[in-house]
Amino acid sequence: MTDSRKGTDSGPPIGRRMMLSMLAAGAAGLVAAPYVQGAWEKVLGSASQNDPTGLSGLLPNPGGFRYFSVAASVPHKDRTNYELTVDGLVDRPATYTLDALRALPQTRVVGDVRCTDGWRVPHTPFAGVLLSHLLDLAGVRPEGKAIRFTCFDGVYSESLTIEQARRPDVLVALDMLDAPITHDHGGPVRLYVAPMYFYKSAKWLSGITVTDQVVPGYWEEYGYDVDGWLDQAA
Repeated sequence: MTDSRKGTDSGPPIGRRMMLSMLAAGAAGLVAAPYVQGAWEKVLGSASQNDPTGLSGLLPNPGGFRYFSVAASVPHKDRTNYELTVDGLVDRPATYTLDALRALPQTRVVGDVRCTDGWRVPHTPFAGVLLSHLLDLAGVRPEGKAIRFTCFDGVYSESLTIEQARRPDVLVALDMLDAPITHDHGGPVRLYVAPMYFYKSAKWLSGITVTDQVVPGYWEEYGYDVDGWLDQAA
């Protein structure tokens, strides 16, 4: 009978070879991680801008964030063409450029970003203008009870009550992760509502309108809670 077993000089056992391969791949991954992650984020951002189904939001991202848009495409805005309008039930309607918003007092808030899909990015810094400060500058009339937010994607909207909007952890955000907010993350200006799920933090913010009642936002028309409190903030 022929012995089919290989001799001991035929090389390392398969388990050891696999382990060595895994270690090598892990080391290479550590070196390449920043480059791979950056490239993957660009792919996800591009896909989300052309995905009205939202399925691209389910793709994994090593940075933790997911990219999602309900519009077929979103125009790019920067300091040359961005405007934020504050109007509605106010005494002093105003339109702000990006430079004008950066010239106002800035506040930094660090909070967890959590989505109803289950992903979470802890301890994320945002900075910008307190929404309450913009409301004070506009002069909210007594009949003003809520805020409707609109976005330059032409589709998305959100809402807050006046009391919620005046919280010290609600920003018209210009920076995220201590850098200007990129287009893929909803820049150059987005809402950040720290104590609520991330769908309340509308991306690509272009309008703040004071209303006499809460107008449900985009996802709230599909059954999401109008008050999207995180568990610890409810």
